Amino acid sequence: MERWIADEERTPHAQNRLDTCRVRFLLGDPEGEITRQREDVEAAALTVSTRIRITLENLDRLGPLEGLEARFSEASDAANHVGLSVFQFDHDALVTPHLARVIGHDSPMLHLRRQGDGGMFDRFKDHAEELWERGVLVS
Repeated sequence: MERWIADEERTPHAQNRLDTCRVRFLLGDPEGEITRQREDVEAAALTVSTRIRITLENLDRLGPLEGLEARFSEASDAANHVGLSVFQFDHDALVTPHLARVIGHDSPMLHLRRQGDGGMFDRFKDHAEELWERGVLVS
């Protein structure tokens, strides 16, 4: 993402790519209690709240783009979201269940392919969609 942000002339190129898809970021609240608890668990120099703020700053630099959305997890859902990353693309998904005391990028990533109704892909997709629907728009 830094490459797109470093050159303001590239923003129109990002918009062209968003014309054919949508990109959604569901983030934890950087001020939330669950975020602080996860920071205590990870005990990392680059804290969860800092990583969230970096993401927000980079999204803000892109400006408003059709097809790009960001929400915070609803407070009551934060515990269901903080331990999971889901990147979904049509019929593929990359899912990272965050292991205890391990930063997300050090946890295993699962590559799921949709094989039929109600399988593991659909279960993670539905879970992420439910969290998204209850999320609070980032202003």
